Amino acid sequence: MENTTRSAGVLCHISSLPGKYGIGNLRDAARFALTLAENGVKYWQVLPLVQTGYGDSPYQSVSCTSGNPYFIDLDELGKMGLLTRKELKNLRDRYRESVKVDYGALYEERYATLRLAFSRYAFDNDEFRAFVRKGAFEDYALFMTAKTVYGGTFYDWDEPLKRHEPSALETLRTEYHEEYLFWQFVQFLFRVQWEGLYRTCRSLGLGIIGDIPLYVAYDSADVWAHPELFKLDQDLKPVKVAGVPPDYFSETGQLWGNPVYDWDVHAADGYKWWTERLMSALSTYDIVRIDHFRGIDRYYEIDADAENAIRGEWKEGPKEKLFSSLGAERGRIIAEDLGVSDDGVLKLLQNTGFPGMKVLIFAFDGNPDNVFLPKNIHENHVCYTGTHDNDTVKGYVDSLAAEDFILFRARLAMALKENRIEMRLSQKGKNFPDALVRLALASRANLAIVPIQDILGLGNEARMNIPGTQGGNWLFRLDRPIGRSIAKYKKMIKNYRR
Repeated sequence: MENTTRSAGVLCHISSLPGKYGIGNLRDAARFALTLAENGVKYWQVLPLVQTGYGDSPYQSVSCTSGNPYFIDLDELGKMGLLTRKELKNLRDRYRESVKVDYGALYEERYATLRLAFSRYAFDNDEFRAFVRKGAFEDYALFMTAKTVYGGTFYDWDEPLKRHEPSALETLRTEYHEEYLFWQFVQFLFRVQWEGLYRTCRSLGLGIIGDIPLYVAYDSADVWAHPELFKLDQDLKPVKVAGVPPDYFSETGQLWGNPVYDWDVHAADGYKWWTERLMSALSTYDIVRIDHFRGIDRYYEIDADAENAIRGEWKEGPKEKLFSSLGAERGRIIAEDLGVSDDGVLKLLQNTGFPGMKVLIFAFDGNPDNVFLPKNIHENHVCYTGTHDNDTVKGYVDSLAAEDFILFRARLAMALKENRIEMRLSQKGKNFPDALVRLALASRANLAIVPIQDILGLGNEARMNIPGTQGGNWLFRLDRPIGRSIAKYKKMIKNYRR
């Protein structure tokens, strides 16, 4: 990774920011960025910015390059004359008692609000016309237009449209031109506002770390526009889908359902689609984290009609060939290498030079060779206390049985001593989050990142996601600005020279 100096970061998704309209937005993000920069933070890590759908996960989207319409700053639309003061006040009143993100309410309200703004927009202006002509969101706009008009999945549409035939696309674009322009408008607003936020972060000396999933959703503009890149049958149904095999966490494995790539087809044109996807991400963020990186070395595929992931099969991935066209941009990638690792993944990390992740919450199981222990963390790692997919530190500690708590406390105390951190651990674990934050910052890793929940010492009521579960995820929101609460993190950053 390009970063060679010791730095500290914060992990917090935009949806989790406090604000007036039911979910964090890009104006709230600018305030948050200023607070981070004022407190010595050099990197802000977010989750995928994409438009969410059923399940509300930022790791499943109708388009892997889309921006989430929920993040658009509505006050800015007021300044543009597209929403009235009364309309904005009514929206603020609607969400006044909102504590967590209510995706059902947002789905019913936000698109209606954006359509109202669009009805007042002079969409023949030069800037918007140039955006549409550029074509970056052509497939997205057509896909969302068809979804609005015909419903269902792309598999359910008439054959010419289902197969993305040019004549069917032109008919769709012409007959439903205003709908098509609405979806272009949504992405135009997001991009203009995101670029403004990015410039703000640059001026503050704050880098943004983005996140891209390895796989894309089946019912997406990505698969609809490029079915040849995935293992589909002649009728465009998935033949193989992604997942992970049975392990300690699940006796039947995890059946994700995403279509897997036909890597032979990707290789034939030099991984053009993937290169464009990575370059798009690298133009959006300063650093990009690739989720489920181990799937680039070897991936686990399962028959599409399987009920679970027990009878899957490991297949060879593209390995470092996937990144051969990136050149110097390869220095801006983080590999999410968590989970089952093997010699192939380790070799891929070595060959690419990408830093892997070390997560301290996994370190204290009593195994002296645990790869997450502070002694096994080196400069070319990114050290975390935890991620968006696991317990908060407080939540984990609170869940421990009495005997396990005693063992965890003893092991944590030993790690503090080995790292020359003078800190007395409380008897009931109250200051354990601070202990892991100190260990992360004291580690040899050039970059240490702490979820905002661990900085604030929040429990599992603030957990972001429980993998393998449906509903109740991605809801966490901060209830107030973090200005005063983050002051202790600023002091730690200074103490550990980051």
